[in-house]
Amino acid sequence: MRAALALLLLLATAHAAHRGRAYVREKVCHEYRMLGKENFRTLTIVANSRKYSNGTFEEIGHLVREIVSLAETCCTNGADPSCYDAGSTALSVKSCSADSPFPAHPGTAECCAHEGLERKLCLAALRHPPQQLPQYLQPSDKELCQAFRQDPRTFADRFLYEYASSYSQAPLPVLLGSTTTFLSMVSTCCISPAPTVCFLKEKLERKTLSLLTLMSNRICSRFSAYGKDKVIFSYLALLAQKALTASFEDLLPLAEDAAELSSQCCDSEAEDCMQKKLLEHTAKVCTTLSARDERFANCCKGKNLMENYFCILALPPAPAPKLPETSELTSKELCGKEGPLHATRSMFELAQRHPSLPDAILAKVYDSSEKVRGECCSTKDPSTCLDSKRKWMEAELLPLLEKASQLCRQYITLTFLEFKKSLRESLTQAEPDASPAQLEQLLEQRASFASTCCLPDAPPLLCASKV
Repeated sequence: MRAALALLLLLATAHAAHRGRAYVREKVCHEYRMLGKENFRTLTIVANSRKYSNGTFEEIGHLVREIVSLAETCCTNGADPSCYDAGSTALSVKSCSADSPFPAHPGTAECCAHEGLERKLCLAALRHPPQQLPQYLQPSDKELCQAFRQDPRTFADRFLYEYASSYSQAPLPVLLGSTTTFLSMVSTCCISPAPTVCFLKEKLERKTLSLLTLMSNRICSRFSAYGKDKVIFSYLALLAQKALTASFEDLLPLAEDAAELSSQCCDSEAEDCMQKKLLEHTAKVCTTLSARDERFANCCKGKNLMENYFCILALPPAPAPKLPETSELTSKELCGKEGPLHATRSMFELAQRHPSLPDAILAKVYDSSEKVRGECCSTKDPSTCLDSKRKWMEAELLPLLEKASQLCRQYITLTFLEFKKSLRESLTQAEPDASPAQLEQLLEQRASFASTCCLPDAPPLLCASKV
Protein backbone atom coordinates (compact mmCIF):
# COMPACT_ATOMS: atom_id res chain seq x y z
CA MET A 1 0.00 0.00 0.00
CA ARG A 2 3.08 2.27 0.02
CA ALA A 3 2.40 3.99 -3.30
CA ALA A 4 -1.23 4.56 -2.36
CA LEU A 5 -0.36 6.78 0.55
CA ALA A 6 -0.05 9.79 -1.74
CA LEU A 7 -3.83 9.77 -2.16
CA LEU A 8 -5.32 11.85 0.62
CA LEU A 9 -8.70 12.64 -0.90
CA LEU A 10 -10.66 12.95 -4.11
CA LEU A 11 -8.51 15.47 -5.93
CA ALA A 12 -5.16 14.35 -4.45
CA THR A 13 -2.98 16.82 -2.58
CA ALA A 14 -3.30 20.56 -3.05
CA HIS A 15 0.09 20.85 -4.73
CA ALA A 16 -1.62 19.44 -7.82
CA ALA A 17 -2.95 22.93 -8.58
CA HIS A 18 -0.24 23.88 -11.03
CA ARG A 19 -0.35 20.53 -12.84
CA GLY A 20 -3.95 20.86 -14.07
CA ARG A 21 -6.87 18.48 -14.54
CA ALA A 22 -5.02 15.70 -16.33
CA TYR A 23 -2.59 15.28 -13.44
CA VAL A 24 -5.45 15.00 -10.92
CA ARG A 25 -7.31 12.44 -13.03
CA GLU A 26 -4.21 10.36 -13.77
CA LYS A 27 -3.09 10.35 -10.16
CA VAL A 28 -6.45 9.19 -8.78
CA CYS A 29 -6.92 6.64 -11.56
CA HIS A 30 -3.40 5.28 -11.06
CA GLU A 31 -4.16 4.68 -7.39
CA TYR A 32 -7.54 3.11 -8.18
CA ARG A 33 -6.07 0.69 -10.73
CA MET A 34 -3.12 -0.22 -8.53
CA LEU A 35 -5.14 -0.81 -5.35
CA GLY A 36 -8.34 -2.24 -6.69
CA LYS A 37 -11.80 -1.03 -5.71
CA GLU A 38 -11.94 -2.35 -2.11
CA ASN A 39 -8.50 -1.12 -1.00
CA PHE A 40 -9.15 2.21 -2.73
CA ARG A 41 -12.43 2.44 -0.83
CA THR A 42 -10.73 1.65 2.51
CA LEU A 43 -8.11 4.31 1.90
CA THR A 44 -10.81 6.83 0.97
CA ILE A 45 -12.74 6.16 4.20
CA VAL A 46 -9.62 6.59 6.36
CA ALA A 47 -8.37 9.69 4.51
CA ASN A 48 -11.72 11.50 4.61
CA SER A 49 -12.59 10.49 8.19
CA ARG A 50 -9.20 11.87 9.19
CA LYS A 51 -9.67 15.03 7.14
CA TYR A 52 -13.29 15.70 8.21
CA SER A 53 -12.90 14.47 11.78
CA ASN A 54 -16.13 16.21 12.90
CA GLY A 55 -18.19 14.78 10.05
CA THR A 56 -20.85 12.17 10.80
CA PHE A 57 -20.59 8.55 9.70
CA GLU A 58 -23.42 9.17 7.20
CA GLU A 59 -21.73 12.27 5.73
CA ILE A 60 -18.43 10.45 5.27
CA GLY A 61 -20.35 7.53 3.74
CA HIS A 62 -21.96 9.83 1.13
CA LEU A 63 -18.60 11.30 0.20
CA VAL A 64 -16.86 7.92 -0.05
CA ARG A 65 -19.60 6.48 -2.29
CA GLU A 66 -19.31 9.43 -4.66
CA ILE A 67 -15.51 9.26 -4.83
CA VAL A 68 -15.42 5.49 -5.40
CA SER A 69 -18.20 5.69 -7.99
CA LEU A 70 -16.35 8.44 -9.85
CA ALA A 71 -13.14 6.40 -9.93
CA GLU A 72 -14.99 3.21 -10.87
CA THR A 73 -16.77 4.93 -13.79
CA CYS A 74 -13.97 7.11 -15.14
CA CYS A 75 -10.80 5.11 -14.46
CA THR A 76 -11.61 2.10 -16.63
CA ASN A 77 -9.73 1.48 -19.85
CA GLY A 78 -11.36 3.32 -22.71
CA ALA A 79 -13.23 5.82 -20.52
CA ASP A 80 -13.75 9.22 -22.11
CA PRO A 81 -10.99 11.63 -20.89
CA SER A 82 -13.69 14.19 -20.04
CA CYS A 83 -15.54 11.71 -17.79
CA TYR A 84 -13.49 12.39 -14.68
CA ASP A 85 -13.52 16.15 -15.10
CA ALA A 86 -17.28 16.23 -15.65
CA GLY A 87 -17.88 13.91 -12.68
CA SER A 88 -15.66 15.87 -10.31
CA THR A 89 -17.30 19.11 -11.45
CA ALA A 90 -20.72 17.64 -10.66
CA LEU A 91 -19.38 16.55 -7.26
CA SER A 92 -18.13 20.06 -6.49
CA VAL A 93 -21.53 21.46 -7.48
CA LYS A 94 -23.22 19.03 -5.07
CA SER A 95 -20.75 20.09 -2.35
CA CYS A 96 -21.84 23.69 -2.82
CA SER A 97 -25.59 23.02 -2.79
CA ALA A 98 -27.66 24.08 0.21
CA ASP A 99 -28.71 20.47 0.91
CA SER A 100 -25.26 18.92 0.40
CA PRO A 101 -25.00 15.49 2.07
CA PHE A 102 -21.24 15.90 2.60
CA PRO A 103 -19.44 17.04 5.80
CA ALA A 104 -20.15 20.72 6.53
CA HIS A 105 -17.19 23.06 6.79
CA PRO A 106 -17.06 26.83 7.57
CA GLY A 107 -14.78 27.44 4.56
CA THR A 108 -17.10 25.81 2.00
CA ALA A 109 -18.86 29.07 1.06
CA GLU A 110 -15.54 30.75 0.22
CA CYS A 111 -14.52 27.82 -1.99
CA CYS A 112 -17.89 27.85 -3.72
CA ALA A 113 -17.33 31.46 -4.78
CA HIS A 114 -14.68 30.09 -7.18
CA GLU A 115 -15.30 28.01 -10.28
CA GLY A 116 -13.77 25.08 -12.11
CA LEU A 117 -10.48 23.57 -10.98
CA GLU A 118 -9.87 26.40 -8.51
CA ARG A 119 -13.11 25.53 -6.68
CA LYS A 120 -12.27 21.81 -6.64
CA LEU A 121 -8.78 22.35 -5.26
CA CYS A 122 -10.12 24.79 -2.66
CA LEU A 123 -12.68 22.20 -1.50
CA ALA A 124 -9.97 19.54 -1.47
CA ALA A 125 -7.81 21.67 0.83
CA LEU A 126 -10.55 22.06 3.48
CA ARG A 127 -9.97 20.22 6.72
CA HIS A 128 -11.81 20.05 10.03
CA PRO A 129 -9.87 20.96 13.18
CA PRO A 130 -8.94 17.77 15.07
CA GLN A 131 -11.15 16.33 17.79
CA GLN A 132 -9.88 17.68 21.11
CA LEU A 133 -9.79 14.23 22.73
CA PRO A 134 -9.87 10.81 21.02
CA GLN A 135 -13.45 9.53 21.16
CA TYR A 136 -12.91 5.93 20.08
CA LEU A 137 -13.50 3.36 22.81
CA GLN A 138 -12.69 -0.21 21.83
CA PRO A 139 -15.56 -2.60 22.65
CA SER A 140 -14.99 -5.91 24.39
CA ASP A 141 -13.82 -8.86 22.29
CA LYS A 142 -17.31 -10.38 22.54
CA GLU A 143 -18.97 -7.15 21.36
CA LEU A 144 -16.48 -6.84 18.50
CA CYS A 145 -17.29 -10.32 17.27
CA GLN A 146 -21.05 -9.85 17.61
CA ALA A 147 -20.92 -6.68 15.47
CA PHE A 148 -18.50 -8.29 12.99
CA ARG A 149 -20.66 -11.40 12.48
CA GLN A 150 -23.83 -9.34 12.12
CA ASP A 151 -22.49 -7.24 9.22
CA PRO A 152 -18.74 -7.44 8.48
CA ARG A 153 -18.71 -4.61 5.94
CA THR A 154 -20.64 -2.09 8.04
CA PHE A 155 -18.55 -3.07 11.06
CA ALA A 156 -15.32 -2.40 9.14
CA ASP A 157 -16.59 0.91 7.71
CA ARG A 158 -17.74 2.22 11.07
CA PHE A 159 -14.50 1.19 12.77
CA LEU A 160 -12.39 2.89 10.07
CA TYR A 161 -14.49 6.05 10.45
CA GLU A 162 -14.45 6.14 14.27
CA TYR A 163 -10.76 5.32 14.63
CA ALA A 164 -9.49 7.64 11.88
CA SER A 165 -11.61 10.59 13.05
CA SER A 166 -10.52 10.04 16.68
CA TYR A 167 -6.81 9.88 15.80
CA SER A 168 -6.98 12.30 12.88
CA GLN A 169 -3.63 13.93 13.65
CA ALA A 170 -1.71 10.66 13.41
CA PRO A 171 0.10 10.39 10.05
CA LEU A 172 -1.96 8.66 7.35
CA PRO A 173 0.52 5.74 6.98
CA VAL A 174 0.32 5.06 10.73
CA LEU A 175 -3.50 5.13 10.66
CA LEU A 176 -3.63 2.80 7.67
CA GLY A 177 -1.27 0.32 9.31
CA SER A 178 -3.14 0.43 12.61
CA THR A 179 -6.65 0.05 11.14
CA THR A 180 -5.59 -2.68 8.70
CA THR A 181 -4.01 -4.85 11.39
CA PHE A 182 -6.98 -4.30 13.73
CA LEU A 183 -9.50 -5.48 11.14
CA SER A 184 -7.26 -8.42 10.32
CA MET A 185 -7.18 -9.32 14.03
CA VAL A 186 -10.98 -9.20 14.32
CA SER A 187 -11.63 -11.22 11.17
CA THR A 188 -9.09 -13.85 12.29
CA CYS A 189 -10.04 -14.16 15.95
CA CYS A 190 -13.82 -14.04 15.54
CA ILE A 191 -13.72 -17.26 13.49
CA SER A 192 -11.03 -18.86 15.67
CA PRO A 193 -11.97 -21.89 17.83
CA ALA A 194 -10.17 -20.13 20.73
CA PRO A 195 -10.98 -16.40 20.27
CA THR A 196 -9.75 -15.30 23.73
CA VAL A 197 -6.28 -16.76 23.17
CA CYS A 198 -6.24 -15.41 19.62
CA PHE A 199 -7.10 -11.86 20.73
CA LEU A 200 -4.43 -11.92 23.47
CA LYS A 201 -1.78 -13.00 20.97
CA GLU A 202 -2.83 -10.49 18.30
CA LYS A 203 -3.10 -7.57 20.76
CA LEU A 204 0.44 -8.26 21.98
CA GLU A 205 1.66 -8.17 18.40
CA ARG A 206 -0.23 -4.91 17.77
CA LYS A 207 0.95 -3.21 20.97
CA THR A 208 3.82 -1.29 19.38
CA LEU A 209 1.63 -0.08 16.52
CA SER A 210 -1.16 0.92 18.92
CA LEU A 211 1.29 2.96 21.01
CA LEU A 212 2.71 4.53 17.84
CA THR A 213 -0.79 5.63 16.79
CA LEU A 214 -1.56 7.09 20.21
CA MET A 215 1.76 8.94 20.56
CA SER A 216 2.00 10.18 16.98
CA ASN A 217 -1.53 11.61 17.35
CA ARG A 218 -0.36 13.52 20.46
CA ILE A 219 2.88 14.64 18.82
CA CYS A 220 1.20 15.86 15.65
CA SER A 221 -1.71 17.50 17.51
CA ARG A 222 0.80 19.62 19.39
CA PHE A 223 2.77 20.36 16.22
CA SER A 224 -0.42 21.38 14.40
CA ALA A 225 -1.47 23.68 17.27
CA TYR A 226 1.93 25.18 18.06
CA GLY A 227 4.17 25.13 15.00
CA LYS A 228 7.83 24.17 15.06
CA ASP A 229 9.33 26.93 17.26
CA LYS A 230 6.70 26.64 19.98
CA VAL A 231 6.93 22.83 19.91
CA ILE A 232 10.64 23.16 20.73
CA PHE A 233 9.75 25.17 23.83
CA SER A 234 6.84 22.90 24.81
CA TYR A 235 8.96 19.74 24.62
CA LEU A 236 11.87 21.45 26.37
CA ALA A 237 9.53 22.39 29.24
CA LEU A 238 8.10 18.86 29.39
CA LEU A 239 11.58 17.35 29.83
CA ALA A 240 12.69 20.12 32.21
CA GLN A 241 9.75 19.32 34.52
CA LYS A 242 10.60 15.61 34.63
CA ALA A 243 14.42 15.71 34.70
CA LEU A 244 15.31 18.50 37.14
CA THR A 245 19.02 17.67 37.19
CA ALA A 246 19.39 17.99 33.41
CA SER A 247 20.84 21.20 32.05
CA PHE A 248 19.50 23.48 29.34
CA GLU A 249 22.36 22.30 27.13
CA ASP A 250 21.30 18.66 27.69
CA LEU A 251 17.67 19.21 26.82
CA LEU A 252 17.60 21.81 24.03
CA PRO A 253 19.04 19.42 21.37
CA LEU A 254 16.43 16.82 22.34
CA ALA A 255 13.63 19.39 22.03
CA GLU A 256 14.94 20.50 18.64
CA ASP A 257 15.13 16.85 17.54
CA ALA A 258 11.50 16.29 18.59
CA ALA A 259 10.38 19.34 16.61
CA GLU A 260 12.31 18.16 13.56
CA LEU A 261 10.69 14.73 13.86
CA SER A 262 7.25 16.39 13.88
CA SER A 263 7.97 18.58 10.87
CA GLN A 264 9.33 15.66 8.85
CA CYS A 265 6.81 12.94 9.71
CA CYS A 266 3.39 14.39 10.65
CA ASP A 267 2.46 14.94 6.99
CA SER A 268 4.82 12.39 5.49
CA GLU A 269 3.57 9.72 3.10
CA ALA A 270 6.52 7.45 3.93
CA GLU A 271 5.28 4.35 5.72
CA ASP A 272 8.04 4.18 8.32
CA CYS A 273 8.90 7.87 8.87
CA MET A 274 7.21 8.33 12.25
CA GLN A 275 8.20 4.94 13.67
CA LYS A 276 11.82 5.18 12.52
CA LYS A 277 12.35 8.77 13.69
CA LEU A 278 10.54 8.26 17.00
CA LEU A 279 12.66 5.21 17.84
CA GLU A 280 15.82 7.16 16.99
CA HIS A 281 14.62 10.05 19.16
CA THR A 282 13.81 7.74 22.08
CA ALA A 283 17.34 6.31 21.91
CA LYS A 284 18.77 9.86 22.10
CA VAL A 285 16.59 10.75 25.11
CA CYS A 286 17.60 7.55 26.91
CA THR A 287 21.30 8.04 26.14
CA THR A 288 21.24 11.64 27.41
CA LEU A 289 19.05 11.30 30.49
CA SER A 290 19.39 7.75 31.86
CA ALA A 291 22.63 8.58 33.66
CA ARG A 292 21.17 11.81 35.07
CA ASP A 293 17.77 10.66 36.31
CA GLU A 294 16.78 7.33 37.86
CA ARG A 295 13.20 7.55 36.60
CA PHE A 296 14.38 7.93 33.01
CA ALA A 297 16.84 5.06 33.54
CA ASN A 298 13.97 2.81 34.67
CA CYS A 299 11.86 3.75 31.64
CA CYS A 300 14.79 3.08 29.31
CA LYS A 301 15.52 -0.45 30.59
CA GLY A 302 12.99 -2.12 28.30
CA LYS A 303 13.89 -3.64 24.95
CA ASN A 304 10.88 -2.08 23.21
CA LEU A 305 11.79 1.56 22.53
CA MET A 306 8.17 2.52 21.79
CA GLU A 307 7.13 1.33 25.26
CA ASN A 308 10.12 3.16 26.73
CA TYR A 309 9.00 6.43 25.13
CA PHE A 310 5.42 5.92 26.34
CA CYS A 311 6.84 5.39 29.85
CA ILE A 312 8.85 8.64 29.61
CA LEU A 313 5.83 10.68 28.50
CA ALA A 314 3.76 9.22 31.34
CA LEU A 315 6.27 10.20 34.04
CA PRO A 316 4.66 12.65 36.49
CA PRO A 317 6.41 15.97 37.17
CA ALA A 318 9.29 15.81 39.62
CA PRO A 319 8.81 17.32 43.12
CA ALA A 320 9.35 21.08 43.18
CA PRO A 321 13.09 21.73 43.59
CA LYS A 322 14.90 24.29 45.73
CA LEU A 323 16.83 26.22 43.11
CA PRO A 324 18.44 29.65 43.34
CA GLU A 325 16.59 32.64 41.94
CA THR A 326 17.23 33.28 38.27
CA SER A 327 19.06 36.43 37.23
CA GLU A 328 17.11 39.00 35.26
CA LEU A 329 18.01 39.23 31.58
CA THR A 330 19.18 42.61 30.34
CA SER A 331 17.70 44.32 27.30
CA LYS A 332 21.06 43.78 25.57
CA GLU A 333 20.73 40.02 26.05
CA LEU A 334 17.06 39.82 25.09
CA CYS A 335 17.27 42.15 22.10
CA GLY A 336 20.63 41.01 20.75
CA LYS A 337 21.44 38.33 18.20
CA GLU A 338 21.14 35.59 20.84
CA GLY A 339 17.89 37.04 22.20
CA PRO A 340 15.67 34.05 21.23
CA LEU A 341 18.11 31.63 22.88
CA HIS A 342 18.26 33.70 26.10
CA ALA A 343 14.44 33.92 26.16
CA THR A 344 14.13 30.15 25.68
CA ARG A 345 16.61 29.52 28.49
CA SER A 346 14.61 31.82 30.76
CA MET A 347 11.41 29.89 29.98
CA PHE A 348 13.26 26.61 30.61
CA GLU A 349 14.23 27.87 34.07
CA LEU A 350 10.61 28.85 34.75
CA ALA A 351 9.40 25.35 33.83
CA GLN A 352 12.11 23.71 35.95
CA ARG A 353 11.16 25.78 38.99
CA HIS A 354 7.43 25.05 38.50
CA PRO A 355 7.39 21.37 37.47
CA SER A 356 3.63 21.02 37.99
CA LEU A 357 2.76 24.01 35.79
CA PRO A 358 0.67 22.67 32.88
CA ASP A 359 1.74 22.99 29.28
CA ALA A 360 -1.24 25.20 28.38
CA ILE A 361 -0.22 27.90 30.87
CA LEU A 362 3.47 27.66 29.97
CA ALA A 363 2.45 28.07 26.32
CA LYS A 364 0.49 31.23 27.18
CA VAL A 365 3.48 32.61 29.09
CA TYR A 366 5.70 31.78 26.12
CA ASP A 367 3.37 33.68 23.77
CA SER A 368 3.25 36.66 26.14
CA SER A 369 7.02 36.74 26.63
CA GLU A 370 7.61 36.64 22.87
CA LYS A 371 5.11 39.46 22.40
CA VAL A 372 6.78 41.55 25.12
CA ARG A 373 10.23 40.92 23.68
CA GLY A 374 9.03 41.95 20.23
CA GLU A 375 7.35 45.11 21.53
CA CYS A 376 10.13 46.24 23.86
CA CYS A 377 13.04 45.47 21.53
CA SER A 378 11.46 47.67 18.84
CA THR A 379 11.21 50.73 21.13
CA LYS A 380 13.82 53.45 21.58
CA ASP A 381 14.31 52.47 25.23
CA PRO A 382 14.03 48.65 25.57
CA SER A 383 15.32 48.67 29.18
CA THR A 384 12.53 50.91 30.50
CA CYS A 385 9.91 48.94 28.57
CA LEU A 386 11.17 45.59 29.91
CA ASP A 387 11.37 46.91 33.48
CA SER A 388 7.72 48.00 33.40
CA LYS A 389 6.65 44.61 32.05
CA ARG A 390 8.66 42.82 34.79
CA LYS A 391 6.86 44.78 37.49
CA TRP A 392 3.53 43.67 36.06
CA MET A 393 4.74 40.06 35.93
CA GLU A 394 5.84 40.09 39.54
CA ALA A 395 2.56 41.61 40.69
CA GLU A 396 0.08 39.73 38.49
CA LEU A 397 1.60 36.76 36.69
CA LEU A 398 3.74 35.04 39.30
CA PRO A 399 0.87 34.59 41.83
CA LEU A 400 -1.25 33.13 39.01
CA LEU A 401 1.52 30.67 38.10
CA GLU A 402 1.84 29.60 41.71
CA LYS A 403 -1.93 28.96 41.95
CA ALA A 404 -1.89 26.91 38.74
CA SER A 405 1.12 24.92 39.95
CA GLN A 406 -0.59 24.17 43.24
CA LEU A 407 -3.82 23.15 41.49
CA CYS A 408 -2.04 20.65 39.21
CA ARG A 409 0.28 19.40 41.96
CA GLN A 410 -2.75 18.54 44.10
CA TYR A 411 -4.57 16.93 41.17
CA ILE A 412 -1.59 14.70 40.35
CA THR A 413 -0.80 13.65 43.93
CA LEU A 414 -4.30 13.26 45.45
CA THR A 415 -7.21 11.00 44.60
CA PHE A 416 -9.96 12.85 42.74
CA LEU A 417 -12.26 12.95 45.79
CA GLU A 418 -9.44 14.24 48.01
CA PHE A 419 -8.55 16.79 45.33
CA LYS A 420 -12.12 18.14 45.15
CA LYS A 421 -12.38 18.30 48.94
CA SER A 422 -9.10 20.23 49.20
CA LEU A 423 -10.13 22.52 46.34
CA ARG A 424 -13.51 23.23 47.94
CA GLU A 425 -11.82 24.19 51.22
CA SER A 426 -9.32 26.50 49.57
CA LEU A 427 -12.02 28.19 47.45
CA THR A 428 -14.23 28.71 50.50
CA GLN A 429 -11.33 30.49 52.23
CA ALA A 430 -10.33 32.49 49.16
CA GLU A 431 -13.92 33.55 48.28
CA PRO A 432 -15.72 34.07 51.62
CA ASP A 433 -18.45 36.24 50.04
CA ALA A 434 -19.32 33.81 47.24
CA SER A 435 -22.71 32.09 47.28
CA PRO A 436 -22.89 28.26 47.35
CA ALA A 437 -23.86 28.29 43.65
CA GLN A 438 -20.87 30.49 42.75
CA LEU A 439 -18.51 28.27 44.77
CA GLU A 440 -19.86 25.18 43.03
CA GLN A 441 -19.36 26.80 39.64
CA LEU A 442 -15.77 27.73 40.50
CA LEU A 443 -15.13 24.25 41.85
CA GLU A 444 -16.39 22.53 38.69
CA GLN A 445 -14.52 24.95 36.46
CA ARG A 446 -11.16 24.34 38.14
CA ALA A 447 -11.74 20.60 38.51
CA SER A 448 -12.53 20.41 34.80
CA PHE A 449 -9.35 22.33 33.95
CA ALA A 450 -7.22 20.11 36.19
CA SER A 451 -8.65 16.80 34.93
CA THR A 452 -8.16 17.85 31.30
CA CYS A 453 -5.04 20.00 31.31
CA CYS A 454 -2.74 18.92 34.17
CA LEU A 455 -1.76 15.68 32.44
CA PRO A 456 1.14 15.16 29.98
CA ASP A 457 -1.21 14.31 27.07
CA ALA A 458 -3.40 17.40 27.56
CA PRO A 459 -5.01 18.58 24.29
CA PRO A 460 -3.31 21.93 23.48
CA LEU A 461 -6.17 23.78 21.76
CA LEU A 462 -8.84 22.77 24.28
CA CYS A 463 -6.61 23.69 27.22
CA ALA A 464 -5.61 27.00 25.67
CA SER A 465 -9.32 27.91 25.66
CA LYS A 466 -9.64 26.88 29.34
CA VAL A 467 -6.71 28.93 30.65
